This record gives sequence, structure tokens and C-alpha cells, in this order.
Amino acid sequence: MTNNTRSIVETYDALIEQLQYVFVPVLLLFCRLWVAWVFFNSGVIKISSWDSTLYLFEYEYQVPLIPWTLAAYMGTAAELILPVFLTLGLLTRPMAAILFVFNIIAVVSYPLLWEKGFYDHQLWGMMILVVVVWGPGPLSLDKIIKSKLQS
Repeated sequence: MTNNTRSIVETYDALIEQLQYVFVPVLLLFCRLWVAWVFFNSGVIKISSWDSTLYLFEYEYQVPLIPWTLAAYMGTAAELILPVFLTLGLLTRPMAAILFVFNIIAVVSYPLLWEKGFYDHQLWGMMILVVVVWGPGPLSLDKIIKSKLQS
């Protein structure tokens, strides 16, 4: 490799490394906030029209293993509570993992999602996995708490 080529490669590597310090934290925050917004809004809709929610869980959704009333309460609670943790970046990995499982259950339980909303749930699942694998990033309460405990 010539000196000129080596210089270009080193400059490129340095630029990418600097961009990662900005891009990765913003990406992780974006994924957390987007998914939190989507699921929280769904929970608000469920709780604001509770009779419709109960109807859907009884007749439309096919949640496995648990009674439909329990599924309605648990599903609505998950959509209202888990996004708060994601938004704050608090206990992020376990909360994101729970939301990932919840997302899978939503797809399995509602056959119409295979026709209309399946790709949305795939996108949200991928965004949640990014957070589970990489963590909440530096813009989170997890990071602040960890730094305080280490000092």
C-alpha cells in the first residue's frame, strides 16, 4: 500500500470513528423514542376506548395461554408502562426484551396483522433488537446511573 493510499484509509477510518460518536447515540435514542411512541399511543387508544378493547380481545385477538380479560389488561399495561422505561432509558435492555416478546405475541395473536401491519411490526421488532443488543446508549438514565455508581 502506498503512503497516499494509507493516508486516505487512515483519514477515512478517523472520520468514521468520529461519526460513530455522534451517529450511534442518536440512532439508539431514535429507536427507543420511535418504538416507545408507537406502543404508548396504542396503549392510550386502548385505554380511552376500553369497551372496544375488551371486545377486540374477546373476539378478534387470539392471545395464547391466558384468558382474554387478563390479556387485555396485561397488553394495555405493557403498552403504557414499557415505553416509559424505553423513553427514559431506564432498565432499557430488559424492558426492550419484554417489549420484543410483546411485539411477537401481538403479531401471532392478531391474524389481520399478517395482511396489514406485519411490516410495521417487523420494523419495530428490529428497532427493539438494536436497543437490546447495543443498549440504550449514552443518552439514557442507565448510563447516568452506571456512571454515578462507578464513581
